[in-house]
Amino acid sequence: MKALLALTRGIDWLTHKFGWIAAVAVIASCFISSGNAVIRFIFSNSSNAWLEIQWYLFAACVMLGAAHVLKVNEHVRVDVFYGRFGGRGKVLIDLFGLVFFLMPTMGVMLWLSWPYFLGMFHSGEMSGNAGGLIRWPAVLMLPVGFGLVILQGISEIIKRIGWLMNVYDMDIHYERPLQ
Repeated sequence: MKALLALTRGIDWLTHKFGWIAAVAVIASCFISSGNAVIRFIFSNSSNAWLEIQWYLFAACVMLGAAHVLKVNEHVRVDVFYGRFGGRGKVLIDLFGLVFFLMPTMGVMLWLSWPYFLGMFHSGEMSGNAGGLIRWPAVLMLPVGFGLVILQGISEIIKRIGWLMNVYDMDIHYERPLQ
């Protein structure tokens, strides 16, 4: 189990780094958006490339940040029963959801997105807009993001099994969102 817990530290480190990249993508998107608006207002000039880079960065933010959101336990969950259970019940529900819902779904999404990315990459498809960008960098975010969530899912599964075996201490506090 010690080797698996060491693996979780490595995965968590990787997830943290990609989470940082996602945060930088948000900031860059804000600067590009405001800069584009100022240039358009002052000089009556703009480029579709500036508009498209914003949604490329948004794709990076969402897809690269999703694993980090899972790591810090801020992901979306359906709180029908979860809040009524104690620590062990919550961990078992998390484990069930990770194994039977998250991992299969992310596996299918990775399986489907990889050939889509390869097709875009090999074709060199460009945006249909004048001055648009090549599309594969944005599409690359799909398999990379799904792959990161799979890795983080593995880490979370190991942590929960470790917690159930009393060899890993984790914060299982969950605060139900205000309705």
